[in-house]
Amino acid sequence: MTASSKSTDESSHPSGLLAYDALPNYQDFEPMISDAKFTADTRTDFYDRSLTSRRYALVGVACSSIFSCSCIVAGIVTLANQGVRGVTTVNLVNPDLLAQLELEGEILSLTLNLIVTLCTESIGFVHSISLRSALASESRLRCNTNLRLLTTVRGWYNPNGALLNGILAVTLIMSYSSTSLVIGLNYQVMPGMSSKAEEGVAIAAAPLLILGVALFLQVMIALSGMRAVKILTWSSSPFDLTAALVHHTQLTPATLQCMRCVSDLDTYGGPAKPPEIQPSAWHAHPSIRKVVISLWGIVAACTVWAALVTYIWGKSFGGGVSSSGVLIPQTWSFLPNGVDSIQYVMLGGNSGMWILLFVNMAVIQGPLTLGLHCSELIANVIRDERQWRCATGRKGLKTATNPVKTMFTHPICLVLFVTKPFLHWMFGLAFNIGDIAQQGQLEILSVIMNTTQIWNLCIALFIFACFFTFVALRRPRGPQPAAYGHVQTLANLIDEWSPVMWWGHKEDGIPYCHAGTSDHPLPDVKMDCVYAGSGTGSLVPLS
Repeated sequence: MTASSKSTDESSHPSGLLAYDALPNYQDFEPMISDAKFTADTRTDFYDRSLTSRRYALVGVACSSIFSCSCIVAGIVTLANQGVRGVTTVNLVNPDLLAQLELEGEILSLTLNLIVTLCTESIGFVHSISLRSALASESRLRCNTNLRLLTTVRGWYNPNGALLNGILAVTLIMSYSSTSLVIGLNYQVMPGMSSKAEEGVAIAAAPLLILGVALFLQVMIALSGMRAVKILTWSSSPFDLTAALVHHTQLTPATLQCMRCVSDLDTYGGPAKPPEIQPSAWHAHPSIRKVVISLWGIVAACTVWAALVTYIWGKSFGGGVSSSGVLIPQTWSFLPNGVDSIQYVMLGGNSGMWILLFVNMAVIQGPLTLGLHCSELIANVIRDERQWRCATGRKGLKTATNPVKTMFTHPICLVLFVTKPFLHWMFGLAFNIGDIAQQGQLEILSVIMNTTQIWNLCIALFIFACFFTFVALRRPRGPQPAAYGHVQTLANLIDEWSPVMWWGHKEDGIPYCHAGTSDHPLPDVKMDCVYAGSGTGSLVPLS
């Protein structure tokens, strides 16, 4: 599809309004290379700026700001009224309902983890978009998805630089660590009935304040990054990003690469026969290998932790019971039952103890938080590749994407979204900080390691690592070159842009044929032919 064939109805095309309003001088776009297929006629100015995604993201950031400010205000009010040991008590019940109360506390903790995940995902989307644009402005953008906390731009004080990215990583860890410390139990002695006490869920003020501050700092860093760089498109689609980079001359398509996948970029390119199977994400994306290895490192570390705690419990607290006794069905449970745990009790709840607890929690929970964050790379890279492979399907490739819809409709993204709060909650069950308050004041802070729950966490992490390893090692079938969201590869493979694209055989030639994209279905490529792109030989139009 060319611009000339649509010159009379561009203004009436509904999807054309998105880019043409933002780029009024699109008709002045100059050719970038000598190949006629990579000119303004390929409609690289068609990309969607995705202002809808921008609205969704800003609404999410606004909600995160409201939630963080609410936590800060609630924490400050409680600290001002009751001091650093103060708690807010909710849902007082009769002592006979203690089991039900503990279950409600765990449900509240899981809900809090889910809210924190929603906030961090909204903030992370804005931060990833601004980082992507900052990398593009420095001509360092390679892929649509990057390890945003571990990838920095130049400039120490840049909102996407090393310093603020490091602060963002610390605040992300503190967000989930605080969530594990907020919920506890409170005992309220009834007036004139010293032998009876009501029990309720206690919300500790200090962790709640830290949670609010951590989320608020993330919001500020994400918004400062958004304002510091010109964002070409808010779309999470690699195709809108690639078209925007080509249009703004930040990316130049290469010739002779129409049958070359992303893993061929480091080798000699040029003409090639269509392969029957494509490389996996593991082989095509170096960062994927590091993420998978780090996931298995977390599994190994958790296994060592579980074995060590099991051994200590069996020798010191098991009453002569073998250390393997914790693994039998009679003692196994999903929620802690107090049977097989190691506990260290600290009286009081002064600021020094809170700092010590936060540091310990962050050090232990930090690898899990960063590992789950890095898993986003695998999920998003596979999502981008599956979208690209729709170009050989019956319905074709729709370049526009809705980030909210993608999160809940793409299986891998949905698995990761659900797994994040769940694994953090399971970590809270395994490494539990017991907040016990009396009369609205913290009396006991206890560090509890529940043996069975640590093994439960190991099993969940093992399943999680196996799933993402399988996804990373899976090799797509078919001759369509794999891109995995690599913008240079997509620029080489897509020679005509449209809202819906198909990829396939376009032209016969001597000695080379041409494969590319079109706004209508194309025939399959010929497996016995050599492909190099248009303009490389005496081309004969396909009949």
